[in-house]
Amino acid sequence: MVDREREAFHIGMDKLPDWIKDGALASGGFPYDAKLSSRQYERELRDLQIELVKLLNWVKAEGERVVIVFEGRDAAGKGGAIQRLTAHLNPRSARVVALPKPTSREAGQWYFQRYVAEMPTRGEIAIFDRSWYNRAGVERVFGFCTPAQSNHFIDEAPGFEAMLARDGVRIFKFFLTIGKEMQMLRLHKRWYDPLHRWKVSEIDEKAIEKWSDYSVAFDRMLRKTDTKEGPWTVIRANDKRRARLECIRHLLEALPYKHKDMATVGKPDRKIALSAARFLDEGGERP
Repeated sequence: MVDREREAFHIGMDKLPDWIKDGALASGGFPYDAKLSSRQYERELRDLQIELVKLLNWVKAEGERVVIVFEGRDAAGKGGAIQRLTAHLNPRSARVVALPKPTSREAGQWYFQRYVAEMPTRGEIAIFDRSWYNRAGVERVFGFCTPAQSNHFIDEAPGFEAMLARDGVRIFKFFLTIGKEMQMLRLHKRWYDPLHRWKVSEIDEKAIEKWSDYSVAFDRMLRKTDTKEGPWTVIRANDKRRARLECIRHLLEALPYKHKDMATVGKPDRKIALSAARFLDEGGERP
């Protein structure tokens, strides 16, 4: 019966089955039984955002160039994490890049070309809300590129990022992972929320039926493109509060900005923030 119910799920169903609501937080191997309290979250978030302001001041003063990539399944929480990261940063120096579908001209160019144009200049952070890794995920899963094109991309991406790193660009790549029931819950909520329904696309509506295809594609992406110059940090994001804090904490810990308050930055939660290698060893994206 449960299997038939699972197959019957669709984003616009009137009522979400109990097995989805009850299993959402624990889905995908999430390590906590409860979400972080809003009080603790708000307190930690404010303190970490103050550290982010210090970090950006250092980036501007030292002429640093920082690239931050956010990837993950639909409804994994990329946009919310980016909003909290940039909430109190000068948008002239911390820029969010969310590129639309390529034009016919861009489609005929070198694949990385339109992303190169968005790279940060001195004293700037560029935050990619999805990135060149579209070719390893959604494009591969939905056939928007050929398998040969996706394979070529996987081979070329590490070299592209190594070239950026050799030129002094600091690269951070976050992959936000959620469980299947959690994705169902969030997509359903989006559908019925008039303020967020605009986020739901035709691709989002097919996300669940393509779950296993995405799992295979993402595991391959993480395995092939996790490098010294461009390492992946996997964030278990069933609890958005914990996920947002750990993304920020990772950046603060990694960058050598001045006047860092280590007591405020704290220690990463290794149950939430994992290396790509550890994530894959633990089973990766669960089909």
